[in-house]
Amino acid sequence: MSTFADLNLHERLVRALSEMDITEPTPVQASAIPEALTGHDLRVIARTGSGKTAAFLLPLLHGLLQHSRPRTDTRALILLPTRELAQQTLKQVEALARYTFIKAELVTGGEDFKVQAANMRRNPEILIGTPGRLIEHLEAGNLLLGDLEVLVLDESDRMLDMGFSDDVLRLAALCPAERQTLLFSATRGGNAMDRVVENVLREPKFLLLDTVRDLNESIQQQIITADDVAHKERLVQWLLAHETYDKAVIFTNTREQADRLGGVLRATSHKVFVLHGEKDQKERKLAMDRLKDGGVRVLVATDVAARGIHVEGLDLVINFDMPRSGDEYVHRIGRTGRVGGEGTAISLIAAHEWNLMASIQRYLRQQFDFRIVEELKGKFLGPKKLKSNGKAAGSKKKKIKKKTDAKKGGKKPLKKVSAKKSAGPRSSRPAAPDTQGGFATVKKRKNPGPID
Repeated sequence: MSTFADLNLHERLVRALSEMDITEPTPVQASAIPEALTGHDLRVIARTGSGKTAAFLLPLLHGLLQHSRPRTDTRALILLPTRELAQQTLKQVEALARYTFIKAELVTGGEDFKVQAANMRRNPEILIGTPGRLIEHLEAGNLLLGDLEVLVLDESDRMLDMGFSDDVLRLAALCPAERQTLLFSATRGGNAMDRVVENVLREPKFLLLDTVRDLNESIQQQIITADDVAHKERLVQWLLAHETYDKAVIFTNTREQADRLGGVLRATSHKVFVLHGEKDQKERKLAMDRLKDGGVRVLVATDVAARGIHVEGLDLVINFDMPRSGDEYVHRIGRTGRVGGEGTAISLIAAHEWNLMASIQRYLRQQFDFRIVEELKGKFLGPKKLKSNGKAAGSKKKKIKKKTDAKKGGKKPLKKVSAKKSAGPRSSRPAAPDTQGGFATVKKRKNPGPID
């Protein structure tokens, strides 16, 4: 299938796509849309930036247009892990449904609860939200799912990693059994994912478009060794000054490090925004808006942004801290090189991160390019010796001195035996005769002689 018109989508959707200059579906869209239009439950695994959002939105909107039900409650629910991703999904719904009467509402944390409740009472066809806030509305009696026709779990692997498994299962259990469920993720997930698939999907079609090892070939992946945090900070400043990029995201593992790095960059005249979980909704929205409109070119973020942002022109990702897993690495660098674009991903590796980096390389079955910044060349340039798996070869443990001495002397060292152990069990020793009528015998001391 070469065009969206070949997918038999509603003419109003095709018109919207045409005005957006989108005519050819991506591989995930070409595979998932026909199956979704037939009503099948789907489990789709496709890499970040492959066009998954439109792959579930187009058949969802098509179904709502084909079967109009004006006097019903919400007909579709889309669950996502982060506020940023939910906001972007809402914008895509509004763009694709511009020639329809379909309404969608956002239900995420950080916004006025009463305003959200009032909007939900208008019975929008589509609700887009995060599990935590939806559960709050459910307990307040604001969330009605009796008429639901489609349930979408987007970035489901990330949602479960963030601890939303029970919330997702609870929300799904309240939906009608005959609904259609579409589950999309970038990785296979673990036991929590298997549990959700078993309990939420009905005889799903499984579409494996990509694995975590099928990274975008247009992303250049590099590593630069660093001595310590201060050295990493200098490297970041050098990269921002010398790399060619339009927009950049720098990832840290902690909020504290994100705030510190943001301060360091601002002190050197860089315009940056910092994004992490402790930022309120206004700050998070401002950061994303300024990055998208070009007001700032650099965003310092924790993994809260690894699956929550899609910014045109984002072509540089720097891992200030190495991510803790291969899947997280995939989602971080997936912010660049999206839908055919090119990008660069640079990871700064301290000595204690080398083995983690090697594990990620082994997991992805890829080799990152080793790079040296001559102007800031540090002392640590990688381990002196490597194992076959790429990890550092540790020094052998020193032998115990006694064993070494024993080998030299040809005799085995005598083992120390504690007094208690040598004495044996108390029951095996005969009791001393009582000659003092129950009083202890006073030990006689030798005369120490005259005092000097």
